Amino acid sequence: MKAIGYTKNGAIDRPDALIDLEIEKPRASGYDILVRVEAVSVNPVDTKVRSNRPAEAETPAILGWDAVGEVVETGDEVARFKTGDRVWYAGAINRPGTNSEYHLVDSRIVGHVPQTIETAAAAALPLTTLTAQEMIFDRLKVNDPVPGAANAIVIIGGAGGVGSIAIQLLRAQTDLTIIATASRPETREWVRELGAHHVVDHSQPLPEQIAALNIGAPAFVFSTNHSETYVTQIAEFIAPQGRFGLIDDPVGFDIAPLKGKAVSIHWELMFTRSLFTTPDIDRQGDILDTVAGLIDAGKVRSTLTETYGTINAENLKKAHALIESGKARGKIVLEGF
Repeated sequence: MKAIGYTKNGAIDRPDALIDLEIEKPRASGYDILVRVEAVSVNPVDTKVRSNRPAEAETPAILGWDAVGEVVETGDEVARFKTGDRVWYAGAINRPGTNSEYHLVDSRIVGHVPQTIETAAAAALPLTTLTAQEMIFDRLKVNDPVPGAANAIVIIGGAGGVGSIAIQLLRAQTDLTIIATASRPETREWVRELGAHHVVDHSQPLPEQIAALNIGAPAFVFSTNHSETYVTQIAEFIAPQGRFGLIDDPVGFDIAPLKGKAVSIHWELMFTRSLFTTPDIDRQGDILDTVAGLIDAGKVRSTLTETYGTINAENLKKAHALIESGKARGKIVLEGF
């Protein structure tokens, strides 16, 4: 079967940064289902793994985690799916990725694809949806109020893939006031369209801008990028006993400024449940089914912003380069082989 991967990790501008491959088609067993992949999207994790993780000897590394496709084979312990079902999911970071014609995935982290949107639009969502939903409800526990705080959340990096879906999930499922950060005219307009109540500029000091909203000190902060540069500012504007969540990989991350307000810190990694086969691993399948329902009810829309053609090395390299430029808005999807 066709696949795209690499044999040597490193920069995207190398001719062999990603290459077209022919590999053996896998078989399903246990909890696994075999999916014929129809569309994939590209996430920052793809670029980080390609840059930093060496391929195993004689075995090319296959990237890609978001996918939409059709179940063509099921393992003997699979209960929720049958051959012919159309599914969406974000995969597991310790297994081969979705940039292949057929892909094995644990059925417990898979959901039924939304019925009302196109394949490419659905493929844009699983990884960011799981990341945002887990952060909002499993880590920050936004339904548990912070005493004396404004019922509000600040999303740093609101226009990216995770921020874009987080805004919508909050609007659809909570009554929190959403303050999103964005610095360019097009990204500011984008987060407003998605449902942010207020937009502030993260290239300028945040405490003054948030204070000027006159809503009080926000209970929650969700940081999607450059978290280390905002810690001092967050410590200034977050409410005492507030909750701060992050998903990026900051270097030299000093959390000391948060101690005075007893701010709790929550790290979200969407792959944790699959990586450790946690007892609640099937929550990811439940989340995807829940959000599919929100989409079909018209309460959440896809964050797809660009399609890059068929799934091949040339097009994936272009998508990786755009993500690494820091100028991506929403999600990039590739469809078909």
